[in-house]
Amino acid sequence: MNHTEFKALVIEESSPNAFTRTVKTKTLNDLPKGDLLIRVNHSSLNYKDALSASGNRGVTRNFPHTPGIDAAGVVEQSDTKAFNKGDQVIVTSYDLGMNTSGGFGQYIRVPSQWAVRLPSGLSLKESMIYGTAGFTAGMSVSAIVEALTPDRGEILVTGASGGVGSLSVAILAKLGFDVVAVTGKPKAADFLKKLGASRTITREEATDTTGKPVLKGQWAGVIDTVGGEMLATAIKSTRPWGVVTCCGNVASPDLPINVFPFILRGVKLVGIDSQNCPMELRYAIWNRLANAWKCDRLQDLYREVSLEGLDAEIGRILGGKQQGRVVVNLD
Repeated sequence: MNHTEFKALVIEESSPNAFTRTVKTKTLNDLPKGDLLIRVNHSSLNYKDALSASGNRGVTRNFPHTPGIDAAGVVEQSDTKAFNKGDQVIVTSYDLGMNTSGGFGQYIRVPSQWAVRLPSGLSLKESMIYGTAGFTAGMSVSAIVEALTPDRGEILVTGASGGVGSLSVAILAKLGFDVVAVTGKPKAADFLKKLGASRTITREEATDTTGKPVLKGQWAGVIDTVGGEMLATAIKSTRPWGVVTCCGNVASPDLPINVFPFILRGVKLVGIDSQNCPMELRYAIWNRLANAWKCDRLQDLYREVSLEGLDAEIGRILGGKQQGRVVVNLD
């Protein structure tokens, strides 16, 4: 069986700091060690995948490499009692697709501790419409609903047309929250309102440049996906005892702010780390996404491509042009 051939997207360093992306044939012998061999049906494209596929050594140290931090498929071989052949599973986070051959290949081999049994209520494909982005959105929404109810006021979502943002909008709207979506793409307004946003605002409207330590309180809560000045503005604009979550730094990893929103308004800042989320919470979030929080408009949230179609999509996401999610069909 170790000589079984399969297709995978392979990133190679053709010359120093110059990288190529090619769909190639590999064998199971090329995969790393692990007690779970999984036939991947679907994966999804995330910003971290695009960085790995471009040779970013902050994500992936060694090449050649197959990215894909998300994978959903069927167990082909199990060396553990935790899973049986034929089980449907989801693998996201940990080291998958970073320095371990990832979901942009038709097979992965991973430690069984990385796998989550597919919850009832979700198909493998639907789990990858969510993927890491949806799971991160789920963790962010969880922090909001633990502290706030819909009657507390509007929830701001930044980077709303991206994967985490769009899924956060959809889940919050399903739960009855009044959602204000921030986007730099005028054409995305209809898409976001279709997902449930009550209104959209521009990046400029969501970013304060006055340098004031505290701004007029507007938001009961915030899900921020971009970081930098926009996150600082959101914190300064959050009402007393509001909750702000942060999970991204595409704008900047720096947070130009003082302590006043925290000590004068009791604003709570919650960091979201989906990569190292404890397994008990991981199962709980996936079950909510599959059932009570399942988006009514999942079909409006994604485009589907093959391995061969990934190259163009990687360029789109690096250029800030992705809207919603990209699902990779490996069958």
